[in-house]
Amino acid sequence: MGSSSVTKKWARAALSHPAFCGLSRAHLGVLIEELAAPWQARRQSVLHERRGGARRRAAGAGPKPELTLTDRVLVTMVHLRTNLPHAALAELYGLGRSTISEAIAQIRPLLATSGFAVPDRPGLRLHTLADVFAYAEAEGIHLRIDGTETQVRCPPAHRPGRRAFISGKKRQNTIKTTTISDGQGRTLWSGADRPGRMHDQTAMRSEGIAEQLRLRPTVKAEVDEGYRSLANQFPDQVNAPPKKPKDDAPLGERYAWREYRRRQPSRRICVEHANAEHRQWRPLQRYTGRRETYADTHRAIAALVSDRAATRTSTRKPSTELVLVQQTAR
Repeated sequence: MGSSSVTKKWARAALSHPAFCGLSRAHLGVLIEELAAPWQARRQSVLHERRGGARRRAAGAGPKPELTLTDRVLVTMVHLRTNLPHAALAELYGLGRSTISEAIAQIRPLLATSGFAVPDRPGLRLHTLADVFAYAEAEGIHLRIDGTETQVRCPPAHRPGRRAFISGKKRQNTIKTTTISDGQGRTLWSGADRPGRMHDQTAMRSEGIAEQLRLRPTVKAEVDEGYRSLANQFPDQVNAPPKKPKDDAPLGERYAWREYRRRQPSRRICVEHANAEHRQWRPLQRYTGRRETYADTHRAIAALVSDRAATRTSTRKPSTELVLVQQTAR
């Protein structure tokens, strides 16, 4: 028993270092406090389902959990940051692999549903696309939208829908995710996870972006060529690179096209930086887990990145109308 306690204390001290978990110890402490209530609520819900009714024994009876909430959050963070295998984490704690797998399966969905931090608004988080557009309208934010692809495991042969994951651009099995950032590259939302064969614009339309643009006519966005049809539908709100002029076009028109092609990506590059922050976390460089858990993994990482990005200095004065507008959107 004493040896097991020493092993867990050593593992907790080592894995809490930012090099392993990707967060400062202060940020990690705040995260554990925020997850305590939803974790306990979900745990009680699961126990209620297993018992099939009310508790039959006094609280605290029965076997004690092998990992505390702090340890569960730590192993999840280290796995998300470094993609360290469950078996390796189990060896560090002197436990079975299934215990670590269960802990990660419990904490990862809580991180994925925690929402995205709002700059200059501590405690307020964005959960849906409607929240993002309400925030952009209230604060006068010029959104940046871009899709990113992550290579995933190839589905088994002869399985229906196997070709849906083959990206026409990368010629690999991928999953696409759309990221929305502000003008300073801070992640405001990440979602619309779809198989790699689906077009970026189709993925966002299926999330309801066209409806949000109609509801919020003052919200503007910078996009790349993949969203040209959306820009054609909302020319006053969505800005995409112009089409290349024909070879016989006047020289001045071709020069103007080149200059615009240079300026527009420079305004949109910040969302590329946001995606690059996400890819610093090992699972999003090449995802080797089950494809069914990719959406939660990506969203959890993006939410953690947004926490750090929201603390960056802002040059914008916050609006007092944001909370009211967001509540109306919901």
